[in-house]
Parts: sequence; C-alpha cells; structure tokens
Amino acid sequence: MNIMLSTMTTGWQVATTVLIVIGILGAMILEKRFVDRAKDNISSWIILASYLLLFFLFVLAVLGVLSIWGFDTATFLNQSITDLILVLKDNVNKLVSSGFVLFLAIAIYKISKLALRKVGTKPSPMQRRKKTIAKVTKSIIKYALGILGITVVLSIWDVNVTPILAGVGAIGLIIGLGAQKFINDLISGFFIIFEHHFDVGDKIEVKGFKGDVIDIGLKTTKIRNWRGEVKILSNGDITDITNFSMSESIAVVEFGIAYKEDIARTTQILNQELPKLRTTVEEIIEDPQVLGVIDLANSSVNMRVIAKTLNEKHYAVERILRQRIKEILDENKIEIPFPQVVVHGVK
Repeated sequence: MNIMLSTMTTGWQVATTVLIVIGILGAMILEKRFVDRAKDNISSWIILASYLLLFFLFVLAVLGVLSIWGFDTATFLNQSITDLILVLKDNVNKLVSSGFVLFLAIAIYKISKLALRKVGTKPSPMQRRKKTIAKVTKSIIKYALGILGITVVLSIWDVNVTPILAGVGAIGLIIGLGAQKFINDLISGFFIIFEHHFDVGDKIEVKGFKGDVIDIGLKTTKIRNWRGEVKILSNGDITDITNFSMSESIAVVEFGIAYKEDIARTTQILNQELPKLRTTVEEIIEDPQVLGVIDLANSSVNMRVIAKTLNEKHYAVERILRQRIKEILDENKIEIPFPQVVVHGVK
C-alpha cells in the first residue's frame, strides 16, 4: 500500500513538473512571437514589461517545482532575505559608492554621446571628417569609461587592482608579440583617420570593390556598394585606395551629328539651351559646356559636352544630358545619323 502511494505521489510530482515546464516554454515562445511581430509598433517599455513578466513567471515556476519535490521554499527564501539584508547593512557604503561610480560613468557616456550626435550633421566642407572623428571618439570614450569604471568599483570592494593591471600589461605584451597583424590594423586605422585618407560617407575603391564608407573603426572599415553588399576590410589590408570624394565629378556626354549639319549652329543652340538644366538639376554645379568636335567618324561628326557635378553624381547627370541633347537636336531638326549602307546597282 505504501509503495503504491509513493508511486502515485512520484507520478503526480513528475506530471506537475512536466506541465510547469511545458507552460514556461509555451510562455517563452508566445512572448518571443509577440515581441517579433509587434516590436516596430509598440513602446520599448511594453517590451521590457513583457520580459519582466516572463522572468517573474520563470521564478514562480522554479519555486513551484522545488515545493512539489519537498523543498522548503519558505525557509530558503527567509534565510536568503535575512542574509541579503545583513550583507546590505555591512556594505551599504560600498554599494552606494559603486552605484555612484557606475552612474557617473553612464552619465558621462550619455552626455558625450548626445554632444557628439550633432557633430557632422550640418552641411559643411568638413562634414564627413567631423562625423568620422565623432564616431571614433565615441568608441574610445565608451571603452575607456568601461575599463576605468570596473577598476574603480573593484578597488572600492577592497580588490587589489595593481596585480590585475600588471597582469593585463603582461598579457598585452604577450598578445602583442603574437598578434602583430592586429597591432598593424590598429596603427593603420589611426593613420587612415588622422591623415584623412577617407571619411564616413566617402566613395572609395579598394581592391576592385567600390562603394560608400559606412563605418570606420580602429581595426576594420566597412564599405557598401550600390547593390547593398557590405565588404569588411582590415585596416592593415587597405594599401591601395582610390577616393572619389576628394573633388567634384565631371559628366561627359558624346554624341554625333550628320556631316551636312552646321557645327557652329549646333554648338550655339546647345550652349543656349543646356545651361537651363542647372536651374532644375541640383547636381549640376557649373553650366554644361560644348567642347566641340572630337572625332570625324564614318557616318557622323562626334561632339562632346561636359558638366561639373556634385561628387559621384555624374552618372545621373549624364543620363539627363543625353535625353536633353536628343530633345534639343530633334526640336531644331538637327539630324543624329545612324549607320547606313549604300548599295550601288550595276546595269
């Protein structure tokens, strides 16, 4: 009889434990789906509340399972709370000091982050440069405050930080001897930033990959091309750079007219009409110019038009210029020839 009761009790305990575990797993799955679907439409405070609720349910489930299996939860909690109160009373000064240090470190980081957020946002000749320096400065401040804050907190709790610092220095020396590539990347990163090789937002080409610089760190640089592909390069590997953002770009358009057309008249008409584009196309910063004849081809007289544009905007401007040149030539009955074959019959 006792064996039967013991078996029934154990079965009830196992079944209840399994149900509690399944319930917690179900709550975790539902919470994850809720956050994934609604994270863009709800406040971050609601998401935080859902995390806290899930944590509270998890704690209750653990305590419930322990109680089911005969663990004296009440005594354990009372003893834990008593010990915690004693620890807090004995170390209240250290806790206050540690909290103040952490608060001060976080406050300094937040203030520096807010101060650096607006750096490089206003259009200016040094906008990209300022934005790059701001990103690097923010990264340095974050790591410096983290290391300093941890060191001060450890010293408050009577931990001798001198051996730790000495150990870190020794480990750093050992790592430095075996990680020359890493050190090389850091040094190259400093030179790239402070010698102004390129900035965040510049369009560069490195090892055949051309795109916009989206991030510069002390170790790596990230470049995104027009397809959205991001290439991450170690700064030590960036040895041959082409920076397309150092100066304005030039849009170049070549076209042909028939040999029978008047070149002087065509040039005059284009010089009158093309500068009007500057009022509607913001990327053009100087009036388009007709350079003249560049080639006497088989079936056409080829001419060239150029226009100075904003950096890397010449591709779009070239498309606009081609369309407008075609419209101007058609409006003025100027023939744009196409290859023709003349066959002479023999009688």
